[in-house]
Amino acid sequence: MEKRPGAFRTISEVADELDVPQHVLRFWETKFAQVRPVKRAGGRRYYRPEDVDLIRGIRRLLHEQGYTIRGAQRVLKENGIRFVQSVGRGEAEVAAPTQRDLDTGEYEADEEVAPGAASDDDRLGDDRLALQAVLDDLHACRDALQTLSDPSDLAIRS
Repeated sequence: MEKRPGAFRTISEVADELDVPQHVLRFWETKFAQVRPVKRAGGRRYYRPEDVDLIRGIRRLLHEQGYTIRGAQRVLKENGIRFVQSVGRGEAEVAAPTQRDLDTGEYEADEEVAPGAASDDDRLGDDRLALQAVLDDLHACRDALQTLSDPSDLAIRS
């Protein structure tokens, strides 16, 4: 079943649509303060259409244009969210990255930029993100179990 264009999307739907792993979307949330999905019960993420456009623009900057995370952050800061969203929709083009956008002075934690070059602090951050995702899932399971074990629910069902 296809969702309406204005409907919210789950993290798995966005990940599938953009061909990006879910953990990368969570990682980008830590690197780009502008990416703020709505979080509901149990920490579940729901992305608005404008969130998806922004992430699509970030993905395009990083994967297609060759920007580093710092370079993409600079594009966001200098040109704004709406510009990067329009890049994601294919309505605007971004200039090729300058050497400044390619040089970070250090390896970034994003494995797509520098595979295997992440520092221990970066790996801890990735581990923390993975653990937070597991915790979010556990909270969602707990909420579902509480709903099922609520005595008022049993009276309604019988």
